[in-house]
Amino acid sequence: MSSRRLRSEDYNDYSSTDVTPEGSPSNGPSSCAGSSTYQRFGETNGTTSLQTLIHVLKGNIGTGLLGLPLAIKNAGVVMGPVSLLVIGIIAIHCMRILVKCAHHFCRKLQKPFVDYGDAVMYGLEASPVAWLRTHAIWGRYLVGFFLIVTQLGFCCVYFVFLADNLKQVISAANGTTNDCHSNETVVLMPTMDSRLYILSLLPFIVLLVFIRNLKFLSIFSLLANIVMLVSLVMIYQYIVQGIPDPRRLPLVSGWKTYPLFFGTAIFAFEGIGVVLPLENKMKNPRHFPVVLYVGMAIVSVLYISLGALGYLRFGANIEASITLNLPNCWLYQSVKLLYSFGIFFTYALQFYVPAEIIIPSAVSRVPQRWALAVDLLLRTFLVCVTCVLAILIPRLDIVISLVGSVSSSALALIIPPLLEIFTYFEEGLHPVTIAKDILISVIGFVGFVVGTYEALEALVTSPVSPSPVSNATSALVL
Repeated sequence: MSSRRLRSEDYNDYSSTDVTPEGSPSNGPSSCAGSSTYQRFGETNGTTSLQTLIHVLKGNIGTGLLGLPLAIKNAGVVMGPVSLLVIGIIAIHCMRILVKCAHHFCRKLQKPFVDYGDAVMYGLEASPVAWLRTHAIWGRYLVGFFLIVTQLGFCCVYFVFLADNLKQVISAANGTTNDCHSNETVVLMPTMDSRLYILSLLPFIVLLVFIRNLKFLSIFSLLANIVMLVSLVMIYQYIVQGIPDPRRLPLVSGWKTYPLFFGTAIFAFEGIGVVLPLENKMKNPRHFPVVLYVGMAIVSVLYISLGALGYLRFGANIEASITLNLPNCWLYQSVKLLYSFGIFFTYALQFYVPAEIIIPSAVSRVPQRWALAVDLLLRTFLVCVTCVLAILIPRLDIVISLVGSVSSSALALIIPPLLEIFTYFEEGLHPVTIAKDILISVIGFVGFVVGTYEALEALVTSPVSPSPVSNATSALVL
């Protein structure tokens, strides 16, 4: 799922992407108007197809990936991978719908670029319902709201992820060895509750988000991407060893846990805010559809393989993040710390999105001499909000599922199909296309309602404290 916001003077589309914010204006001419197809020459110094592919991969790989083995458990060893594939196909299709609608309004309104919020607003203006046309501006507000909820939800997930992994490393420090394949019993040190770890991280996170220029974080972001890649390679090489007999695992899990799978899956696939900014920064935007399909195909293979292999490897003992199942040897403890290092700096980059939506509006209402103080105060407040929410919901699996069900399903599944219907209604749509779009939106809405309900119910009925540490740390080093 993501780490840097792409920025351009031509638009304000805030999304979870790893593109470096450059703020460079578009140098290339636009030929949106008067063309039968969307044509844009792009920027002279824009990204190549390979660079864009890398950014697509970065923008869709994050903590959601590590929670997919538990998601497979909630769906079943067969139903899970099949459902992931279906959700991935639908999510990619919705990304393509958004790009197509943006191109339509670019051509129709003679604009060089249309962002997600603008596309929804223009789509409502073209709808056949008078009330929607009158209140079209709320389409932009709605997209902005869900972007804020999604990004702050990511930040909550990061708090819990960091606390869980740090607690596990510290509690098993005395039993950590150089042997990653022994069966020695690990005696855990008494340590703080995970919520206290969350609270102890607060001052460091606050200081981190005080860095308002992301260019200063670029070197740390690069290091974070490298160490997260190394960590994933180490995780893969461990889980493929010693996979037990899969016949003992249920092919299909109970319907009660499937909504939790849906929330986690759509949380992982929620990269739709990335597509329009990335296309706009390309040297040759006409190549973007191929780049998008190739990139998301790689992401889908990664998701399905890690989710399935992780569940096959650990079975019923799988944790909310697969890093929590790694053994207590220094090699894999370092993997947890390295991934945590990457997530720590990713927090600031994800936080940049809601900060840039909320803070400028507030700062513009105060005298200039108070601007900096108000800016820093709001940053502190927003970080504290994510910290408090993480303390109230210290279960990583529930946080991921709740965020995915509430906001990610709206941005990735519900809004794009409806946008296509509104955009092309006057020009005429084939009944099959309308039925397809309605079906996708209904699936997204059902997932939104049922997933949110089940996540909240799991939160209410489960213990308030985090789940006890599992086999990898509390009993045996596998």
